[in-house]
Amino acid sequence: MAKKSLHSICRWTFNPGKGGFVPGDMRPEWGAGFGTPEMIELVAKRIRPRMPKNVLLGIEMHYDAEVDDKNAAAVADALVSNKLYLAMITPGAHSHFAYGGIASLDPKERKAAEDLGTRTVDLAYGTLKKAWHPEIAPGFVIWNGSFGYDIATVGIRQMYQNLKESVAGLCKYEAKKGGQLYIGFEPKPNEGHPAMLIPTVASALLFWYKVEKEFGVNIARKGVNKEFGHSEMIGLDHVADTVEELDNGMCVHMHLNSQGYNDGIILGGPGKYDIDHGARINGMNVAIAGLIQAAGYERWKGHDMQTRAYDNAEQGIDRVIRSVLSWEACEQAARKLNTKALLKALAQRETAQAEDMMRAAVVMAQNAFDEMYK
Repeated sequence: MAKKSLHSICRWTFNPGKGGFVPGDMRPEWGAGFGTPEMIELVAKRIRPRMPKNVLLGIEMHYDAEVDDKNAAAVADALVSNKLYLAMITPGAHSHFAYGGIASLDPKERKAAEDLGTRTVDLAYGTLKKAWHPEIAPGFVIWNGSFGYDIATVGIRQMYQNLKESVAGLCKYEAKKGGQLYIGFEPKPNEGHPAMLIPTVASALLFWYKVEKEFGVNIARKGVNKEFGHSEMIGLDHVADTVEELDNGMCVHMHLNSQGYNDGIILGGPGKYDIDHGARINGMNVAIAGLIQAAGYERWKGHDMQTRAYDNAEQGIDRVIRSVLSWEACEQAARKLNTKALLKALAQRETAQAEDMMRAAVVMAQNAFDEMYK
């Protein structure tokens, strides 16, 4: 059995329905009366028993939509009593600020968004602190759903400067609290604006170096929330993204979701909207699993996913279980892959043999999934 593998389950996955063009009430039991403490209980009772013994589970949540100052004590108690951990917390700025958030050219919006961020830090170090894993501090993810624009003007440069200044201020505030959180920027090419200030992994890496250089921020625990699907949305290579993140020592959190286009079964991919499928078994994910294993990544791997619009609650729970097991299967296949032989084949230009090895690894992963799932 492999050593402990840390997976985090997202509070927002458990919703009654998306609404809009699809039903908003497919899962009424996850509607009124189903709060974050209840979600934590569900994970402990319905998902953890289906996990391999080496899997340790944590929970991810937004402040102040899913955890706030009113329910934080109950959330922390639920985590501790169920032996789950706070894996990641993020300011839900996109729920409040539509004009740039901490990058906004409106000083009132910018200040309000900054205050939301510092309150999130306060809660993590305050009421929620007892729910931290004793050895693995939570991630603090800055999602750029607010940090975008839809008009091409010279004001974009000032928005980018505002973003750097505000994030630097947040990091310095967190450092005074203890400097233990791993702060990750989550790149995204679009949503909730047509254009975003940090669209790619490379953008996020450059951003942190600029924050370090301009504002003297220690970036030892700063980096990227690796979001597979966001790279897939614009046709980028999330394997190459992984190499960049690891090469810079900046993979501080992961979201294993997928837009689905690269497994030949689920539709999605470049030019499509953010579908948020769970982790898939495919060659790219086996490759990424091998890369993070070689790099010694031992932090949380989150499942930022949505149940399908047509799923009931039972099917929704099953989707989460499948996502965790799919990734564990990819990790098992990566460990068993003969990397030395693979590199030798590539060095000798025997690329067809390399393809065969990766295809066999995918089959191995599927067999591992079937064994764990049954």
